[in-house]
Amino acid sequence: MVVLSACTPTVDSRQHATPPSDGAAPSTGASGGGPPCTPSVDTLPAPPAGYRLVGKDVAVPDALVISTEDSGETDPAARLFAKWGLVVRAGAVVDLRVAPGWQDRARLGWGGTGTPAATVTVHACAPEGGQAQWMAFVGGTWLAQAACVPLIVTSNGQDDPVDLGIGVPCDKTTTP
Repeated sequence: MVVLSACTPTVDSRQHATPPSDGAAPSTGASGGGPPCTPSVDTLPAPPAGYRLVGKDVAVPDALVISTEDSGETDPAARLFAKWGLVVRAGAVVDLRVAPGWQDRARLGWGGTGTPAATVTVHACAPEGGQAQWMAFVGGTWLAQAACVPLIVTSNGQDDPVDLGIGVPCDKTTTP
């Protein structure tokens, strides 16, 4: 069993990515000329236990509360960090964004792809040999203060909302 919250990348996922010094471009995987692949940390046959599907292509933690720590970021909207693994169907390109009204309170990022942002695109290139059906990415959510954070996952033209309890549980009786 893979426990994504315990995955530790070779670089702290909260640090900003540095482009290769030799000018090499990120791999585009089997898609050839498509968008660059987001660096994954694992390949999986299915989303792991403790994860729930959002739409058909994304799985997020099913935990009541995802713990936070001080991020070290200077952006007030990114004062805290909640590390959690994102699981995406191999071959899928998905957009994740904080819901309208939350752009000044939360940021997202996976795969060491750069600065935390209100919208992130993850390109889960199929691995060599195409055996895995799901790809795991290290990253998480930065936010100003603990909250039930509403996210929107877009894949195959469909928007799917999901609420994550970051530092506090989501109240299931109200919408944030």
